[in-house]
Amino acid sequence: MREPSRIDGVPPSPKRQGNHRNRHDRLSGRGIRPDGHGVKDLASEYKPLIEKDYRPIPGWTLVLFVAALLLFFTGLTVLHYLGVEVFAGQKMLAVLSMVYAIGLCAVLLAVAPLGRAAAPALGLRPSGWRPVVFGVIGTIALSVGVSQLGIEPKGMKEAVDIARQPGALTNALISLAVLAPIVEELVFRGLLYGWVAGRWGTVPAWLVSSIAFALAHYEPAHIILVLPLGLLFGYLRRRTDSLLPSLVAHIFNNGFAVLAAAYLDM
Repeated sequence: MREPSRIDGVPPSPKRQGNHRNRHDRLSGRGIRPDGHGVKDLASEYKPLIEKDYRPIPGWTLVLFVAALLLFFTGLTVLHYLGVEVFAGQKMLAVLSMVYAIGLCAVLLAVAPLGRAAAPALGLRPSGWRPVVFGVIGTIALSVGVSQLGIEPKGMKEAVDIARQPGALTNALISLAVLAPIVEELVFRGLLYGWVAGRWGTVPAWLVSSIAFALAHYEPAHIILVLPLGLLFGYLRRRTDSLLPSLVAHIFNNGFAVLAAAYLDM
C-alpha cells in the first residue's frame, strides 16, 4: 500500500531534527514580547525590587537582630548583678555611645548570614546626588520649622546639655551626629523597611518604618517633632531604593542640631 501523500501527489515533508523554530523563538523572544524587544531588553525590564515576591530582608534576620540585642543587654544585666558596673562613673554621652555601638553590632550580626547580599538588602547601594541634596535641604527646613512650635522634649534638652559640656563637642558629633544616624537608619530604613517592603509593598514599609522611628523616641513631644523627619527619610528610601540619601540627611540633621545647641544662645 502506498503512503497517502504519494497517492495524492504530494511529496513527503522532510523530517525535522528538533523544534528549531520554537528554540529560535525562545532565544529571540518572539511571541513573548513585541518585535524589537528580544533577549537584549530582558535585563532592562527585569526589576526584582518592585516584584511582590521579592524579600530583601528575611524574617529570620529581624529575629537575629532582636536576639542579639537581648543577648547584649542581658550580658550587661548579669554584669550588674555580679557587681561589675559597666556604666558606673560614665557620662551620659558615653552611655549613649555604648548603646548605639551595641545596636550596630546587633545589626551586623543579624545580616552576617546574608553574606554579600547584606549590603543591597539594607539599601546600601548608590544613588544620584539630587536626592541627597533634596534630603539635606528638606531635613534642615523641617527641623527649623518644627523648632518654631515651641516644643522642647526632655530628650532634646539632654542633648543640648551634652553638646554644651566643655570639650564634649567632638565626642557629641561622633556619637549623636554620626553613630546614632547610622544605627537608626540601618534598623528602621534598612532592616524594618526591607522586611515590610518584601511582604506588603513599599508604601506600608514607608509608613511603618517612619512611625516606628518616631515611636522609638518614646517621649510624646519628641515623637511629634520626629515624625515629619521620619516620613521624609522614608520617602527618600522609597523613592531612590537606597539608604544613602536618608542617611546623609539624617547625619546633617543631627550635626546641625548639635552645632546649634553648642553655639547658639551661649
